[in-house]
Amino acid sequence: MDGIELEILWSNLISIVSEQAKALQRIAFSPVVREAGDLASGLFDARGRMVAQANTGTPGHINSLAAAGLALAAEFDGKLIPGDIVITNDPWMSAGHFFDITVLCPVFYGATLIGYIGSTIHHTDIGGYGIGAGARDIHEEGLWIPPLKLYEAGEPNKVLHDIIRRNVRTPDHVFGDLSAQVSSGRAGGERMVALCRRHGLDDIERLSDEIITRSEAATRNAIRALPAGTWHGESQFDVPGGEVITLKAAVTIDNVAGEVTIDFDGSSGASAAGINVVMNYTHAYSTFAVRSCLNPEQPNNFGSLAPIKVTAPKGSIVNAEYPSPLNARHVVGMFVPMPILKALHAVMPDRVLAEGSGAVWTVQIQGKRETGEAFTSSMFNYSGGMGARLTKGGPSATCYPTGVAAVPVEILEAAMPIVFDRREIRLGSGGKGRTTGGDGQIIGFHMRTNQPWLLNAVPSRLDRGPDGLAGGDDGAAGRFLVNGEPVSEGKKMMMQPGDVVLLETPGGGGYGPV
Repeated sequence: MDGIELEILWSNLISIVSEQAKALQRIAFSPVVREAGDLASGLFDARGRMVAQANTGTPGHINSLAAAGLALAAEFDGKLIPGDIVITNDPWMSAGHFFDITVLCPVFYGATLIGYIGSTIHHTDIGGYGIGAGARDIHEEGLWIPPLKLYEAGEPNKVLHDIIRRNVRTPDHVFGDLSAQVSSGRAGGERMVALCRRHGLDDIERLSDEIITRSEAATRNAIRALPAGTWHGESQFDVPGGEVITLKAAVTIDNVAGEVTIDFDGSSGASAAGINVVMNYTHAYSTFAVRSCLNPEQPNNFGSLAPIKVTAPKGSIVNAEYPSPLNARHVVGMFVPMPILKALHAVMPDRVLAEGSGAVWTVQIQGKRETGEAFTSSMFNYSGGMGARLTKGGPSATCYPTGVAAVPVEILEAAMPIVFDRREIRLGSGGKGRTTGGDGQIIGFHMRTNQPWLLNAVPSRLDRGPDGLAGGDDGAAGRFLVNGEPVSEGKKMMMQPGDVVLLETPGGGGYGPV
């Protein structure tokens, strides 16, 4: 395909999927989507291969959406007609826990299926236990939606809609977010059809082949420029309840085939807590770690992900099997890049960073207002410091590797009876070094209520801060305090009116000796 023509068509595809993502974020009900950007949007060809992603979203969602697109396209092969829309939150097919619902909108040009517009977002509520790690198996965690048609020939699937509505605490919010996914997906599909009409295309198969082939070739060539060999990295961190998790990664570079293989053999086994990670999510953050160092300027799609292989022992904490609980899978999943980056330090020291705080600290609150009206908050996040880089310090209070933003305190205070007493940078919490790790943050709050309320908070790194790299100092460990007393808990906690919560997130590790 002519290079100029390809660039024009590629720019059109990126515009389509990015416009879809912005529309989704603008009209979503949940603050975690609307304000924090906890979402992914992708454009797929008729075979379910992700061709383009939006210029926003989290790696865990985006690269898991790539896997979900393939799986759903295969599941509904030959079974779709115009107006159908499919849905699932199957953790092993999509993004690793029930809260992340994937909606795939088939795009028809006349009677021909030419592709899909898909999205995955974190929903406010999916029934069951909630966002914490306290469920004993996956069936306690909420509503499991297998691959089904949410809409059939343009009409809502009434049975499925009724099942969802009866199994969640905040059905209006859930269906508001689902409607945002559906309407933005349909709009993206209309733009995709318009692109084909404008450029005289019957479908996008030749275009997707060209983009995917070039992306894969560019990634393989970048790998071939690296030295061959196997390098090892290891990270240890504590999670709610004091459990210590070990992640080991062996990174093998084959510069003949142009492939990278990441093997998590030796990592911790499954946890009794809901922090286990499915392979889709492990793969998503593994490929992100490699590509962010290798060739981040290249498109992220089916082709650029293909040369990166990921394996882990079945039943390990990063390759969870049914019926392991998964709802707080981000607590471990967001640490997946850390041992990979440590291994890659020996290969490309100028492109990696020291350990950061890792998983965002998620908080969800349930209770009653002073009027007696019940409420369930959307999940909101707080990050620590990023690790330092070879020539630059680590950014403070930055969500790495997930990339979500914190919901502004003004939005949270307007949505529920919460009062933030303080929110500030935790100065000096970043590890010292030739370059210094980013600082964490301090967040204090209490509730405006005259009744007991439930706190579901999932902190990590309370005992040991992030490792420094190449002689840099470790970052400070985090602190989780209730009424001034330390707490290490990943389960729902019954709180009393007047209780004060203080979160101090970890600092990032330093890089190099002082």
